[in-house]
Order: sequence, then structure tokens, then C-alpha cells
Amino acid sequence: MSVGSGPARPPSETVIKSANPEMVGTPGAGHVSRGAMLGAGALVHESAYVDDGAVIGADSRVWHFAHVMGDAVIGERCSLGQNVVVMTSVRMGHNCKIQNNVSLYEGVELADDVFCGPSMVFTNVHNPRSAVSRKTEYRRTAVGRGASIGANATIVCGVTLGEYAFIGAGAVVTRDVPAYALMAGVPSKQLGWISRAGHRLVSAGVDASVADAEWLRCPETGERYHRVGMVVTPEQAAA
Repeated sequence: MSVGSGPARPPSETVIKSANPEMVGTPGAGHVSRGAMLGAGALVHESAYVDDGAVIGADSRVWHFAHVMGDAVIGERCSLGQNVVVMTSVRMGHNCKIQNNVSLYEGVELADDVFCGPSMVFTNVHNPRSAVSRKTEYRRTAVGRGASIGANATIVCGVTLGEYAFIGAGAVVTRDVPAYALMAGVPSKQLGWISRAGHRLVSAGVDASVADAEWLRCPETGERYHRVGMVVTPEQAAA
């Protein structure tokens, strides 16, 4: 799983003009710390806070009342909706869409093209107690490229979501999820497989040359996939 390393272009040195005058595009403007880095074309709403050491990639948007903490790295072309919080040391790839009211806690890593639906929840401690400090026990949660997490879903810390996995609205994920898996329920269970375009895959025939194998097809794009056991790969990757 690849995680974007932040802006590929040098940080902006001038205020970026926007059709929305409430957006700022340079460190030191609004509530953007002078010690933050903004890539070219990145814009932050004047009500949002970006702390020292945060990195926001080119052409990304940070909207109303969001907070990006120090040492967080956000890739290019990302969108952070209203009330989003990105904690220290979080890593986010390129072209991620984080909808309203989502908190990305320490230990969360998002690869490129991840979608986090409104009010979905990450955690980072398995057994939290207000009176017991467990900051040294944060668990890593990794979300693979192209994965989507539905509104109000909960991802318990320490799991890995495979690339292009699809987590249904309201699901509670307590275990690792394979790539291209479609998950729903509390606790979540696998309902099938899903394409990169976000459609449930249909069977295109058994592959008799391999044990427990079949071909799958996206009903929208026609793209074919090959499943062997619990491993699904696009046809070109399987060849």
C-alpha cells in the first residue's frame, strides 16, 4: 500500500486567490500557522486551523472548522470536509475525500483515493480509560488504495482494509478486510466482492485450472477479475 508523501511541488509563497474570499492559501494567513506547508493551489477555509509542521499537498481543500495538527501529511487534491480533525502523524495519500465530522486519529494511514463517508469513526486504542494513559499503545490502522468507508461506519484500530474494499454504511469492522471485499453489518461480514468502479462483482465462470477459483466481472465497466480463495486481482494483474 502506497501512502502519498505530500506535495510534489514547492510550498506556495503567495496568497492564492479564490472565488471564495474565505479561503486562504499561504502560511500565516487565517489560522494557518507560519510553520505549516501548503502546496501550490492548496486552500484552507479561514475558520479552519493548520498547525506548525503540518503538510498539505497541492490543490487540496480544507473546509469549515477543520483542524490539521502538526506532523500530519496530506497529499495532493484531497478534500477535508466540515469538522474534520487530522491528528499528529497521520499520513494521507493523494486524492482522498474525507467527508464531514470525521476524525483521523494517530495511527491512521490512508493510501491514495480513499473515501471516508460522513461521520465514520476511526479509533486508536482497544481499551480506553480516561484515568489510564495509553498514548504508547496506539494501534496502526491502514486503509488501502481506492477503499471506501460508508457513513457512520466504525473501523476498530489495528486492522487493515485492503485496496478497493467497500465498507457499507453503519458497519463495524473488527478484523482485516481483503482487497475488493464488500462488507456490511455489525460486526461486519463479507457480502461479496466489489470492482474498482464500486459495483458488486458477478460471476463470469469457474476457473477449473486452479482450486477454488473463478472469474468475476464488473457489471458496469465489464472489467474482469480473478479470484483464488480470498484473493481477488484485476485480470491484467492476474495474467
